[in-house]
Amino acid sequence: MGSNFLAFDLGATSGRAIIGTVSDDKFSSQEIYRFPNGVKESEGKYYWDIDSLFGHFKAALRKVRELGIEISSIGVDTWGVDFGCIGSDGRILGEPRAYRDPYTDGIPEEVFKVIPRTELYDADGLQIMNFNSIFQIYAQHKDPASSIHKAKHILFMPDLMSYFLTGNQFCEYTIASTSGMIDPRTRNWDRSLLDRLGCDSSILLDLVQPGTKVGVLKKELQDETGLGPIPVVAVAGHDTASAIAAVPAADEKFAYLSSGTWSLMGIESTTPIINGKSLEYNITNEGGIDGTTRFLKNITGFWLLEQSRKTWEREGRKYNYAQIEEMGWKAIDFPSTINPDDPRFAAPKDMDAEIKTALRESGQRVPVTDGEMISCIYHSLTKRYVDVIAMLQGFASFKIEKLHVIGGGSANKLLSTLTANALGIPVIAGPVEGTAIGNVMLQAKAAGLVKDRWEMRRIIANSIETKTYLPEK
Repeated sequence: MGSNFLAFDLGATSGRAIIGTVSDDKFSSQEIYRFPNGVKESEGKYYWDIDSLFGHFKAALRKVRELGIEISSIGVDTWGVDFGCIGSDGRILGEPRAYRDPYTDGIPEEVFKVIPRTELYDADGLQIMNFNSIFQIYAQHKDPASSIHKAKHILFMPDLMSYFLTGNQFCEYTIASTSGMIDPRTRNWDRSLLDRLGCDSSILLDLVQPGTKVGVLKKELQDETGLGPIPVVAVAGHDTASAIAAVPAADEKFAYLSSGTWSLMGIESTTPIINGKSLEYNITNEGGIDGTTRFLKNITGFWLLEQSRKTWEREGRKYNYAQIEEMGWKAIDFPSTINPDDPRFAAPKDMDAEIKTALRESGQRVPVTDGEMISCIYHSLTKRYVDVIAMLQGFASFKIEKLHVIGGGSANKLLSTLTANALGIPVIAGPVEGTAIGNVMLQAKAAGLVKDRWEMRRIIANSIETKTYLPEK
């Protein structure tokens, strides 16, 4: 029969509940529930609708009961950096601020006056992005009306959702490693960073490692959903950490691309890599499983396309993904590109117009059709991937022989083809649901069914279909 595990994989635009089954050296999965997610605005501030999200979690649990599936445990993964504030009475204080809220604009520069940029990077090894948790905490601390002044603890998003499930508060290591307050050498908090900024470091809970059982479904949820005291496991709570756990690699000689709204491109390292060159390239060191470090670069990904589609839909042009890929193929020779990581593309009112303005300002040809815009976006991403792989190779202790693409973007044949051709190495696409698979495998490890990441990867490689794109002229 095998063991069934429930993975909640919560992304910035949607969430899903997936049942993963591990049996006889094989893995299989089925999606049982999907729900929307998105930033909501209130008085010029951006938040996550936590009540709506947890309502969907409960609906998914009821679905498990309706289907009659016996599950061994539950795990939650989400994006990084964002957190909720918990009061001394155990209640959440308002809704979590969203990382796309511009309230942290200019905050890093203020922090650098207290902790110089080079010193901060040496301490945390984290890519400087204005929404890193340390900058969010400092920005909220400056606001007298912020809930953080009444907070006893903060809980990062996967830990917050698990708290709602169990009633137990904890902080999982991989999600904490996106905060800018973890020393990647000791794999523990550097509380002095918050103290120097005049913020209360006691809001940070002690860390637990991925694969730790953190509680069981609380009694009122058992009664509401019809389920029993199901264990909840702290998986690799950061979605990229879970995704990298699911890379079906046979050895270390690979780079990975977790491809979705963001493109996370990196290598797996046994130690953090922190020096002047990694600071110059603004490459991050985040926590992985089995004591590894995810040495990676955050790159804007399909956010460019997702936001452009919103413009097209407002103008009455709605395309499915098959149509988008066909349009991109037809306009494959469109020559213009942008830098996907230019801050102007972080949250524009109209992405299509913003890209066209950037091309016009740089003296390049401006897309006339939506197909040309699609081609521009894909070529821009590919060009950025080439730059980042070159950066990573300069640090890797091994030759990067292949690129594993996981996540939703791995289903994009055009982008995988362009990437293989540009990099000159094979691109192995799949699994699409890499994050959820990694989530399940960490639960399986907690259950004693697998021993380490290489056994996870071997089982995944035995169980899923991937597609290899070889470089062509």
